[in-house]
Amino acid sequence: MCKFQILFDEAGPSAVEHPVLEPYGNLSFPAMQAKRPWIYANFVQSMDGIASFKGKHASGGDIAQSMEDKWLMNVLRAHADAILLGMNTLVEETHNLPMLNGGRGPVYRTEGEELRDLRKRLGKAREKVIFATSSATIDPAAYKIFDGDEVDAFILTTASGADKLSDKHVQTLVSGSQGTVNLPAAMGMLRQNLGIKLLLCEGGPTLYGNMARERLIDEKFVTVSPMEAGLLVPPEQEPAEQEKRNPPRSRPTTFTAIGFTSENFPWWRWMSCRRVGSHQFNRYRRERTVEENARGVNPRQ
Repeated sequence: MCKFQILFDEAGPSAVEHPVLEPYGNLSFPAMQAKRPWIYANFVQSMDGIASFKGKHASGGDIAQSMEDKWLMNVLRAHADAILLGMNTLVEETHNLPMLNGGRGPVYRTEGEELRDLRKRLGKAREKVIFATSSATIDPAAYKIFDGDEVDAFILTTASGADKLSDKHVQTLVSGSQGTVNLPAAMGMLRQNLGIKLLLCEGGPTLYGNMARERLIDEKFVTVSPMEAGLLVPPEQEPAEQEKRNPPRSRPTTFTAIGFTSENFPWWRWMSCRRVGSHQFNRYRRERTVEENARGVNPRQ
């Protein structure tokens, strides 16, 4: 792995000194006065904003093709009290990685002993992974992450979704009655009930978009891979097994949800920029709205 070249960095010093951070440099997060976690997202995208090829090469790693991007993902996991994902991300990655854990999917924990030691130095507790889903139409027993031997896994769903769960022993968080998860209320629940101060949102793009619509994303880390994918799926691309009945016509961007208008879109402040070769590693912090400032939800710098 190569050392990151720092082009500029306006973020604060690292919370702890640890040799594992030496390739990247300083990394820390502000304390928050709000009654929800400080929420940061991490995505990789092509130069044209595509987050996945779909088909048999649908992972972010297929877009990134970068050891440094994977390493940074684990650094960001090491700092988080919990990871938030959409349930479809688990389902799709389990299909696309049929050999992983006997076909039972990924676990989404911090990889590497040095990075796990960083977690300890940061005072982090056992890793938590939270899957958001309105319908909860899955069998948790089919996925290794719900075994409970490596991380604590939760399903965040509606009251009607919780009633549909086949495994009533899975740890469930309920926010909203039916239809869609009440994300603002859920984030308050994570802070108050589980003590989560730093939450890493790893997507997918629909969950991220819905979180962004609610002004719940405070920061985002974006790796820009020096390649173009194109929005429309080319006819020569072979679909993945689960796509064969209804092959996708387009590829997702990092924001795949109802968007904004020219009157209400959020502004972001570019916090830092690093490079490794032709890969670019950016960090942004969302500018607070007038209403948020009035409610006193600015980070303490």
